Amino acid sequence: MTDNYLIDTHCHLYYNPFDEDRDAMLQNAINAGVQKFLLPNVDADSIPVMHQMCEQYPQNCFAMMGLHPCSVKENYLQDLAWVEQYLFQQSPPFSFNKFVAVGEIGLDYYWDKTLIPQQKDAFKKQIQWAKQLRLPIAVHARDSIEDILQIIEEEQDGTLNGVLHCFTGNIQQAEKGIALGFYLGIGGVVTFKNSGLDKVVSSIDLKHLVLETDAPYLAPVPFRGKRNESAYIKIIAEKISDIKNINTSEVAEITTQNAIKLFKFIS
Repeated sequence: MTDNYLIDTHCHLYYNPFDEDRDAMLQNAINAGVQKFLLPNVDADSIPVMHQMCEQYPQNCFAMMGLHPCSVKENYLQDLAWVEQYLFQQSPPFSFNKFVAVGEIGLDYYWDKTLIPQQKDAFKKQIQWAKQLRLPIAVHARDSIEDILQIIEEEQDGTLNGVLHCFTGNIQQAEKGIALGFYLGIGGVVTFKNSGLDKVVSSIDLKHLVLETDAPYLAPVPFRGKRNESAYIKIIAEKISDIKNINTSEVAEITTQNAIKLFKFIS
């Protein structure tokens, strides 16, 4: 078992809730067996601390670049300009070699539906850049999974892949996403009573899943409602092992290999 460690494929460890103990929190996760942390960008303000973490922990922290759908405003084209600059020119230059994905991108219909056309345009433009760069995408799909799948299907040319972050859809949506070349990002929701995600996970082969926390959000039971941390990936892995009646080590090995394959890590 060569890769029996865990990867948090989606965590916002640069957010304010970690300002007082970021290094200790990260070390706690590493001690718990979580060795790699993927940091999806949200907006221009999230870049400096994200960069700092990747500089400080080059073997552990890996950055994505993108504009979150909740950050899409009337001036979104100006914001997309700097996303494009970072993706293609890495300017101002980053100390690490490259971004591992374009993200966090997608659609969010929960908070505001007034800018849906702009969200869709931003999503499609960033998909195009991902295809040009041969990078996976990390897709946010809150209350919008059907539109997300439709756009991915329209844009799929054989080079597009990625992860449906915080997947909470039904089995049919899961199967369609997988057929379109995407992994399902499974986080703390799988531990929530009556979420229904356990039934979806039980029906999906482990080779299609990656693990994530979305920290500081969506902490798994028994920490639900509190600050989420990357160390809690182990709780998610244990829940999946219970659902599938397999060893947690097998969940760790397969989901880690999935993440390595998708994000092209050197293990």
